[in-house]
Amino acid sequence: MKDFIAISDFSSEEIRDLLDLAAKLKQEYFEKGNQPIFAGKVLGMIFQKPSLRTRVSFDMAMRHCGGDALYLSPNEIGLGKRESIADVARVLSGYVQALMARTFDHAHVVELAKWADIPVINGLSDYNHPCQGLADALTIVEKFGAKSKGLNVSYVGDANNVTVSLMHVSALLGWNMTVGSPEGYDMNPKAVEIAREIAKKTGSKLTFVRDPHEAVKGAHVVYTDTWTSMGQEEETAIREKIFPPYQVNAKLMSEADRDAIVMHCLPAHRNHELTDDVADGPQSVIFPQAHNRLHAQKAILARLFGVA
Repeated sequence: MKDFIAISDFSSEEIRDLLDLAAKLKQEYFEKGNQPIFAGKVLGMIFQKPSLRTRVSFDMAMRHCGGDALYLSPNEIGLGKRESIADVARVLSGYVQALMARTFDHAHVVELAKWADIPVINGLSDYNHPCQGLADALTIVEKFGAKSKGLNVSYVGDANNVTVSLMHVSALLGWNMTVGSPEGYDMNPKAVEIAREIAKKTGSKLTFVRDPHEAVKGAHVVYTDTWTSMGQEEETAIREKIFPPYQVNAKLMSEADRDAIVMHCLPAHRNHELTDDVADGPQSVIFPQAHNRLHAQKAILARLFGVA
């Protein structure tokens, strides 16, 4: 395992292995604290987009396991502008032991991985969000355990980069995925093609609909995200007219399985894509889901460093 760029780069067995390791490291952390398996390791963190969860979870993952993390702001690098991506990758390869990049353009992460002599992790790009996808899978497995195969996972709203990784990890783990999105806000066609190829091997069923009520019928997991992602701010007014029918509220949840859980990658715009009563209600796992970013990323780092 050289890099962690996309969930779809891995087999079902490799994803299950990462999930098992994440669960082990999480249990170890709460029982006695993690062992310093990252001692002498530094993670360089490149940010084009700001983040609460990505920055803090990676930083603390390194600290919990005896390593360190170095934050690199947009002004310090100017990735692809002030200096070529190839040069940045080769310079940083001599300073740190791994890179995590949170970028606007997926091609930037891919190019970093091409030129770096050290592991590169995709902390988010415009195409996908694999670290979030792995944490989401960990959260779902914790809830449903051995019964997780054949689960119905439903996503309603803007079919974005988070949806891509959720779809791919669902397909790899044999979960059925339904996406309910309005016209013009559909899944990336390339990502769907990849998911269909995976689903042929695992028996996962992929469904794409317009009606959010149809999307959540029988769902064990109901997932949503912000209507307007970073970089789309100029579209806010029109999106706020299109997406209200896709709001995850008590009425919509009543149509899902009675034991369904509600997920959101955060930050949430309360009472837009998700109402307060649902976000803070008994079906919500949005905060355990956020906390699982820490433990899933420990597993990713451990495999990339070759220490677990």
